[in-house]
Amino acid sequence: MTETGSRQLVAGRIRRWLHVLREDLCTLRVDPLPPSVWLRWLPHGLLCLVALGVSIGAVAQLGDNGGVGSSLAFAIGIAQGAAVVFAMWRPVPAWWLSTTAMVVGALEVRRHLLAGGAHEFTWPWSSAGLIGQLAVLLLLALRVPARVAVEALAITLLLTYLIEGVLGAADFQPTGVLAVILFTVVVVLGSALRGRREASRALVEQTTLTAEERARRTLLEERSRIARELHDVVAHHMSVISIQAQVAPHLVENPSAELRENLDGIRQNALEALTELRRVLGVLRAEHPGAPEQSADPATGTAPHAPQPTLDRLDALVENTRAAGLTVEVDVRGARRPLPSGVDLSAYRIVQEALSNVLRHAPGATATVALVHYVHGVDVRVVNSRPTRSVPPSPGAGHGLLGMRERAAMLGGTLRAGPRPDGGYEVAAYLPTAPPGAPDQVTDSKDGTA
Repeated sequence: MTETGSRQLVAGRIRRWLHVLREDLCTLRVDPLPPSVWLRWLPHGLLCLVALGVSIGAVAQLGDNGGVGSSLAFAIGIAQGAAVVFAMWRPVPAWWLSTTAMVVGALEVRRHLLAGGAHEFTWPWSSAGLIGQLAVLLLLALRVPARVAVEALAITLLLTYLIEGVLGAADFQPTGVLAVILFTVVVVLGSALRGRREASRALVEQTTLTAEERARRTLLEERSRIARELHDVVAHHMSVISIQAQVAPHLVENPSAELRENLDGIRQNALEALTELRRVLGVLRAEHPGAPEQSADPATGTAPHAPQPTLDRLDALVENTRAAGLTVEVDVRGARRPLPSGVDLSAYRIVQEALSNVLRHAPGATATVALVHYVHGVDVRVVNSRPTRSVPPSPGAGHGLLGMRERAAMLGGTLRAGPRPDGGYEVAAYLPTAPPGAPDQVTDSKDGTA
């Protein structure tokens, strides 16, 4: 290797090293810590530290300054510390344990105060006992209804008054008034926090129920709209059957009486079914069945009994969408065969709803409508590119997809919708026109052969 090649190799390595160094250190990327399970137990650990401090402080204060025997002082201190820990799971029994320990310790210290063995002792609540009772009352107020917390506070204040105000003692530093103030503040604070937490939980539950109810109502409304459209289709076919049954005898020379009778029965049954369908249609069309039906739709100006759209009107739909400012391309493959009315209507509605979603939720994007006609079905695909502008979230987002899925499922087809890797969105549906299991073939768009 020449000297020039060696220098170029070294220079290349230095450049790569500098590039790696810049990538690693000259960055503002976010690298958060993984969630730690220890944070969930942090309050428990702090309460355990408080309980340990209460136990040690109570034993030292009662034994050294209160004149209480070491065995009894140890028992009272352990009880007051254990009450703090116990309150994390059983707040009411923990409160009874802490209060009982306070009463026993106060009565024992009172005996020494009257005998002159505990000079200037903080009574009836020792410093450690006061801190332990505050922690217990706070946990109690956070866990139980406000009524229970107030009852526990009232009993605590009553016992404090009876011991200090009624029994009394001599040569002590009173802590009753301070205890009353601190206990009341703690209970009020805990009850307020619990009420706020319950209100937040109720709001979340109500929001969830509202969203579920809205989705259910939207589903029912969409199914009702689909039912109205399909009832129109069925009513049209029943009318055709009635007319054909009426005309058929005139197409046969000297029809027999049995033929006339059968055709009359077919026509009569078709007319009765058509009458019932019209009654159902009247209920489905009217938002309020008892109200008179309007002659035209005030939003579109079309008559309420206008023919249902089909793929024959796809060009008009695309032109209207382009007039709204959306660039749309259409790609139709396969020979256009007559489709069942439900399939034709549903395919048109899926394209219509997908283009409406692009207009609402993807401003500045372009859309492509692709139709592939098979022997036993039709494939509908609407794809849009990444939007060029942001759009605020819509509260009704997803309802149009719900209707499209209902239509596809009703016909035994499939529908999938979701974002694309390039930032766009795709809606793809397959609507069968033949029983499942029949082979699908794409037909040539020129000669119609498979």
